[in-house]
Amino acid sequence: MGETLARLRSICPTLSVGILPADLMDMSGAVSALERAGVGVIHVDVMDGCFCPYMTVGTPYVKGLRTAMLKDVHLMIQDPLEKLDDFVSAGADMVTVHVEAAVHIHRVLQRLGDMEHAQGVGLGVVRGLALNPGTPLEWLTQPLLEEVDLISLLAVDPGWSGQRFAPATYDRVARVKQLVAESGRDILVCVDGGITRDNLGEVAAAGPDIISAGSAVFKGGTLEANAREMLQIVRGGAAG
Repeated sequence: MGETLARLRSICPTLSVGILPADLMDMSGAVSALERAGVGVIHVDVMDGCFCPYMTVGTPYVKGLRTAMLKDVHLMIQDPLEKLDDFVSAGADMVTVHVEAAVHIHRVLQRLGDMEHAQGVGLGVVRGLALNPGTPLEWLTQPLLEEVDLISLLAVDPGWSGQRFAPATYDRVARVKQLVAESGRDILVCVDGGITRDNLGEVAAAGPDIISAGSAVFKGGTLEANAREMLQIVRGGAAG
């Protein structure tokens, strides 16, 4: 196990905060507020306008994030294989790719497994595999499970704003946890998308290791207080 994965495991259950809603003119302020709140993972949604109908940021944005938090890079891009090097070189600690985004997704995961972290040998890059809400869990066959450290279940379709959390996600979390147990591997489970302060406790109670939330952390109140409160809910809900 690489040091990055060991570090991630040590803080789970945890909240991965999507940083895209932050004010670009005060990015350092937002990052500092999250660090003070005890957040250990910062989430970057990379969309290319092809895999999903929206474009966001790229490697310069990832590289420009100056933080001790783990950089959780979610690649919602078509054919990610040739782009992995750039994101890992930019300092990604975690890279999640979509099972739907590549014909040879097994090769993509293998390539990630061969990569060295930008900060040195032995750290490793956490390999994540994401599934859209409508993607059957039967995609999670043994060959793929052998190449992943994290399975991310999207609770909304990527690229469309204003969607509600898909209720079927709760059953999908349970089924994935069962698949992981049967595989004999210690794979983390993440829920991403549609998270609000109203449903956060219920999502945490379903037992994922990581919950990714963005706009809910930035809405109302102060960022630091919101992040601290939501982080406590994640930890408390998982323990309940």
